[in-house]
Amino acid sequence: MDQAGATRRQALSRAPECFYSGTDAHPIYVDRLGAAEAGRLPIVLVHGGGHTGACYLTTPDGRPGWAAAFAASGREVFVPDWPGHGRSPMRPDFATLSSVEIATSLQRLLEEIGPAVLLVHSASGPMAWWIAEQSPQAVAAIVGIAPGGPANLLPVLPDDAKAVAKLKDDESLGCPVRVEEDKPLFIPPEFMRAYWANSGRFPQQAFEAYRRSIVPESARLMNERFNIGGKGLRIADPANLAKLPILIVTGDSDPRHPRAVDEATARYLGAEFVWLPERGIAGNGHMPMCEDNSDEIATLIVAWLEAKGL
Repeated sequence: MDQAGATRRQALSRAPECFYSGTDAHPIYVDRLGAAEAGRLPIVLVHGGGHTGACYLTTPDGRPGWAAAFAASGREVFVPDWPGHGRSPMRPDFATLSSVEIATSLQRLLEEIGPAVLLVHSASGPMAWWIAEQSPQAVAAIVGIAPGGPANLLPVLPDDAKAVAKLKDDESLGCPVRVEEDKPLFIPPEFMRAYWANSGRFPQQAFEAYRRSIVPESARLMNERFNIGGKGLRIADPANLAKLPILIVTGDSDPRHPRAVDEATARYLGAEFVWLPERGIAGNGHMPMCEDNSDEIATLIVAWLEAKGL
């Protein structure tokens, strides 16, 4: 951490429980919880597409979220909202907000508070691999929850809505979508039920509360996530991440993240891979931080961090 980062870190130690970081072009709102115990690094919890940091603060059925669980383990916890999401300002060109613009704002936060553990979910996965390569001094470890792989691993899909629509049920491709980039994407409830709230462990009685938490998404971000036209976020060389502790965690009821896909991401990055049923944890879908056994999965992640001395 450079002198500016050290100064910022000292300021944060006296800061209120929320603040703004990111870039001038794309500021991000950040919640801050807990206090660090000796030897415990801070952890940054980054949401995926269509969500905000609220998915880590509480579950749809009102239980304490992962942020509280990690704070209870003696870590300082930072929960940002992507640019244009939640309490982070939305710019007029939000529909074309790119993965690298979001990642650069998150990178700024990591550089201010790091070294830190970076926990990411889904569409923030490609950003984590990129940030770790760009700012290795700021990222001490990565935990990926059903994370997207770097575009290096993804086939180039045609920049054609009709062609991609024919692939929408192909789980090996992540059930891709291609959307026009002239306006933000509003995600319909049927999509949420099919891909995010589909598992038996999701608190279905709280679906309406969950639905109300979902926000519009950048159309460009969605297209990049599926490497439409080859424009997904890539890394230069997986060897640059080879010495970084990385854990990838995937459940058995996530149609967009079959085991083979996430296991291939783990192999490419030299990561440890946890297929939850092999740990006796079955039935989880794409949103384990929201599901009825969220505490059990948080405990698994904390145990991994402690085994790594983080």
